[in-house]
This record gives sequence, C-alpha cells and structure tokens, in this order.
Amino acid sequence: MAEEYTLDLEELRNLQSIAKRPRVHNLITSEIANLEKVCSLARSFACFVVILIDAPAPLATAKVPSAPVTNYTTLSSFSWDQDNEKLKIYVSLEGVEQEKVETVFKPTSLDIKFNDVQGKNYRCVVPKLNKEIVPEKSKVLVKPNRVIITLIKASKGTWLDLHFKEDKLKPNLDKEKDPMAGIMDLMKNMYDDGDEEMKRTIAKAWTDARSGKTADPLKGYR
Repeated sequence: MAEEYTLDLEELRNLQSIAKRPRVHNLITSEIANLEKVCSLARSFACFVVILIDAPAPLATAKVPSAPVTNYTTLSSFSWDQDNEKLKIYVSLEGVEQEKVETVFKPTSLDIKFNDVQGKNYRCVVPKLNKEIVPEKSKVLVKPNRVIITLIKASKGTWLDLHFKEDKLKPNLDKEKDPMAGIMDLMKNMYDDGDEEMKRTIAKAWTDARSGKTADPLKGYR
C-alpha cells in the first residue's frame, strides 16, 4: 500500500509541474499535501506493526496459591513431674518425628506443635505456667511411644501446679483499702469454693453473729 501512495505522489507532482492554471495548480498542491500525510501515517503504522511482531511475549504471571490452614487437636491429657531445677511433661503420642515438631517456649508459657502424626496434627499448650522458666534451655525429646517436654525452672523450688492459678483464699491486705473488704472477700471465696457443709457452717456463723447469739467475728473491724 505504501508503494501505491508513492506512485500517486509522483504522478501528482508531474501534473503539478505541467499545470498552468492557478486553480488547477492549487488543487494538485492540496492533494499532494493530503497524500503526504497519508503516507506518513502509513509508514508510522508499518513501524508500529514491526515493533509489535518483534517484541518478546510477556511472561505469564504464576498465581501463588494461598497457604492451607493447618488444624490442630489440642492435647488436654498428659502427666508431669519435677525436681528442684526442672519440670518434665510426658505426652503419650506415637509416630512423632523430631524434625516435624515446632516449639515455642516463653518465660511463662509454652506451645508445642506435632505435625503430621499419622496424618493428624496435635498441639500441647500451656498459656500461663505456674512460674517462670528459661526458654533457651527448655527442650523437646521424641521417644518411640511418647514425647518428653523438659522445662528448666528460672528459680529453684517446687511448683504446686503446672498451670498458674490465682490464690482465691489469699485476702487482699492492701493498706490503702478497707481491711474489712479483704476479710469479706476471703469469707466469700471460702463460701464459693466450699462444700455444702462448709457453706452451712459459714452461713450459720454469720447469722448467729448478726442476731447476737454469738460474738461477731468481725467486731473491731467496723
């Protein structure tokens, strides 16, 4: 097509050179200008097509699949013992592989994950330990039929429990607070945690003190 435009331009220029009347000359000149624009656009389009043909194909963007969510079964049954310096937790679980164990030890908590144990995932979690441990010295040892979690105590001594438990029977002795409130809290906790006999005894003692049958145990605090 570009060659056709070139031949047309040559023909028009020949006619322009022999035209004698001004009107005819102007018409030919105008047509030559229009045809030159068309030729310029045609050449630009041809170059653009060549660039598209020679351009490398864009690389396909691989879609990264989202990581699957791993579900864990929490192990709520295990045993433990201790000495003055360390505490051991015994988890009865077969088929555990050492390299598939994930451990997260913190000063007051632990989170141990056992991945791909005969097609299942298990987890041993203690969100708040009774006392602090030394995370960098604590470890997990896999045995054929069980797993032993060894916790190194931050301070020597005996733990009363593996989990932290707030002492409900400890009265609030804050000097800035009313001592009566601390004793009342203590009696309330004893009543809430006691058996039926304890509750009847506390209720009777309180009623007798109020009615004057016995000495008021809280006399002197009011």
